[in-house]
Parts: sequence; structure tokens; C-alpha cells
Amino acid sequence: MALAPTWTNARGTWTRELIESLLNRLTPRQQLVNGVLAEHFSRAGAELYLVGGIVRVALMSADTLTDLDYATSATPAESREILEHASATSVYLVGERFGTVAAVFGEEPDRLNVEVTSYRREVYPDQTRFPEVAFDATLTDDLGRRDFTMNAIAVESRSGVIVDPWNGEADIAQALIRAVGNPDDRFREDPLRLLRAARFVSQLGFRLDWPTEHAMSRQAASLARISQERVLAELTRLLIGQFASHGLETLRQTGLLRVALPELEPLAAENGRTSPRPFGREKALWDHTVRVVAQAPARPSVRWAALFHDAGKPSARSVDQNGEVHFFGHERAGADIAARGLARLNADKVLRTAVVTLVALHGRPAAYDESWTDSAVRRLALEAGVVWDDLLDLAAADVTSGRERKRIEAAQRVYALRQHFYRLQKETELANLNSPLDGNDLMRYFDLSPGPWIKRVKEHLRELVIDGELKFDDRDRALTIAGALLAEEIASQVPAVDRHDNADARIIP
Repeated sequence: MALAPTWTNARGTWTRELIESLLNRLTPRQQLVNGVLAEHFSRAGAELYLVGGIVRVALMSADTLTDLDYATSATPAESREILEHASATSVYLVGERFGTVAAVFGEEPDRLNVEVTSYRREVYPDQTRFPEVAFDATLTDDLGRRDFTMNAIAVESRSGVIVDPWNGEADIAQALIRAVGNPDDRFREDPLRLLRAARFVSQLGFRLDWPTEHAMSRQAASLARISQERVLAELTRLLIGQFASHGLETLRQTGLLRVALPELEPLAAENGRTSPRPFGREKALWDHTVRVVAQAPARPSVRWAALFHDAGKPSARSVDQNGEVHFFGHERAGADIAARGLARLNADKVLRTAVVTLVALHGRPAAYDESWTDSAVRRLALEAGVVWDDLLDLAAADVTSGRERKRIEAAQRVYALRQHFYRLQKETELANLNSPLDGNDLMRYFDLSPGPWIKRVKEHLRELVIDGELKFDDRDRALTIAGALLAEEIASQVPAVDRHDNADARIIP
């Protein structure tokens, strides 16, 4: 692949070494496909430049991106024809309005995704998310419509010449997020860029330049124009970022938090109001929340739960006659707030259920000590269900004391609970902690009609299994216990039980 020795931008000259290091960051597979595409677009008389994330990542780190994104002077129809002639496995339009044609080269495990977008200009009519698009732009026009300078760098696919009219490389070198041109215009064009800026803070650990940050504050209200699904996607990416605490602080300081997550505004406003600590010292709720998010594993459900885990404290806050601050019932209140917030964001049921369960139970592991019985551990594990491991990870993260001794003790409690559970899991799989008898067994053996009595008997048997008083496979003893329970109910006439030989046979609740 030919390399240009140098090139010039507004700041000065790039070195050959920089260009070589960027191009050499492509994998062999990427270099092969890039070479093929460069040749075919060149033969068609079209420009083709690598753009976007792959250029940014190549300039700043050793990470390798799997996909290739290009900008081209070819029209969408021309791009499609060129890609087909380049022997792509498949070619399809992914954003015809925006001139994007996608292609796949090869099969798994060597599959490589490519997107080619025609140079374009966009005009955003007032108060609309849908721009008018024109494909009569130059590369400079195309780069000028992008969000941030670090994403407005292009690399010519054959020569390696780098085009950087907005000095994005300098901003990358300074770990700076700067809007292209007028930041207010960029955010008005697409308010989702407000969250993208905060997300990049979280993912990259970069800081915002002053004009960009202030424009974010001025334009924060415009985020309300964006669909909740897109907001959720950006917030999730922010939460699982390596520098999530910085991203969350960006949301709060720019006013985006009250627009994107109004359910958490009381928590942020309570930053001067505090939760109890020994000797009269207290900790700020928002600061604590941000630290818990940062300490939690970077999995969406755990990070979302960490964000909401103390959301119920402002409404649950009370002060007793001795001046002590309490938050009775804040777990349930926080779970309700999480449920409302995630429903508003149109989160899927799996995420909502996981987060609500984690928030509701997050305080329980911290209460564990050696006095807990096997049945107490089983009950908590069964309540948590599939998020059991997440619950323990959240509990471990929910320790932000400045005292090392307290942090160690809390970590030891969670570890001991985890070990207790593993021991029980080896002895009796939790999947078997159910009634030894199902409804059909009970109706057949006792010759009774369906009714609420089945649920009562099964729950009683399950409780005995959980408590270790009945083995999950001991059907004979389960029948004996069920018979005694039914006899007791019949004797007390709550409920009255009629046999099948009665024409009106049924269970009367």
C-alpha cells in the first residue's frame, strides 16, 4: 500500500511515521479489503476515504476495530454498483436517505462489515430531527457536518494521505472533545450529540472544551426531541464506559441529567443532603451513586442498578428525635423509580426486570453474617433468581466508605455470602427447590378439582424444601404432608372440599 511521506493541515505537517502507524493498524484482512475497495473506487473515478471511529481509534490506541467506514464522492447508486463489482458477499442499503450503502466481505470467522456513505450536506429545518440531505458536497463539506473534531478526520484509502481540516488529531493528543465549528449549531442539528459528547467522556476519559460544554448546557432542553430508544442506547453506552463517573458528572453539570433521567434529579439535587455515617459524618448521595457505578462491573444491568440503587432515598429520608437520618424503605421506593424510568425509556423487559430486582434487593447482602441459616440464603438467592451474581457484585460495589476497615469488612461479608451459596448449590441445586408434587399429582391422588388449594399446598411444600425439612424428590413424604394439610383445612371448613362423587364437586374458596 503506497504511503504519502507527509501532508499538511491547518496546524502543520504530519510525519510519515504517523501515517504509517495509522495504516499499519489495519488488520491483514482489513488491509486486503481496503486495497480492493480503493482500487475499484479509483477505477470508477470516485474518491474513497476511511472516516469515523476507525481513524480515531487508530490515532489514539492499540485497539482494532472490525468494521470499515468510508466516505466517498460516488453517489449511493454508484457505490452499490462498485461494491458489487468488488465481489462483496452481500450489498444492501442501510440508510438510503443518508446515502449509506453497506457490504459484507467473507463469511465467519473472517466476515468484515463495510459501510460507504456518499459525501453529503445536511440542512436541519427548525425543530425537526429529519434533515434535508444533498449529495453534492465535497469531502471538506462532509467532514464539516460531523459532530466532533476527533471524528472529522479522513484517510485516503490508497495513498494514506490524512485530511484533518478541524485539527482533530491535535484534540485527540490533548484528550479534548471539541465540536466541529459552532457547537450550538452542531447540537441543534442533532441533539443526540449532547449525549454522545457525555458518552465519549465516559468511554475515552477525554474532557470537553469550554465552548462545547457551555453549548451543551444551553442546548440541553433540545434532547427532549430525541426518541427514548436512542437516549437509552447512548445512556447505556455511557454507563458501561471505563470513565463512567466522568460521564455522569457531565450529565449533571450540563443539565442533561434532568432531561434524560428526570427520575434521578432529586438524587442529584440531594447532593448536599446526606446518608448516615458514624460520628455525625455523612456522605453525599449523588457522589456515592457515581462511585458505586464506577466500582460496579461494566455490565448494563449492574450499572443501571447501581445508578438507581439509592434513587429512593430522597423520598424516604426521615430524621428521628435524636437527629439521626434514616431511609426506611428506600430500596422498594428506588425499585419503583427504576421501573418508571426504564419504562419511559422503552427498555426491554429483561433489562427492566433485572434492574428492578437488583435495586429492590441491593441492601440485603450487606446484612449477611454467620447467623444466617441455609434457608435464609436460599430464599435470597431464589428472590434474586438469574441476577444473583449481579446482586452480589452490586453489593460489593456499594461500599464507598473512606475507612479501609469498613471496606474490608463489607467485602468479606459479600465473599462469605457467596461462599455460603456455593456450598448450598453443591449440596442441593436451587433449580430443585420446588414442591415435589405438581398440581396434577395433587388432583389425581386426592381426587379433587382444580382450585386455589393447589397453590396453597404447593407453596407449603416448597417452603419445607427451602427450609431443608423436606427433600425435593421425597414424593411419598410430600403426599403425607399434603394430606395432613388438606385434612386440617377440611376440618376447619376453610376452604370446604367436595369430592368428585358430588355433582357440584369443586373447591369452595
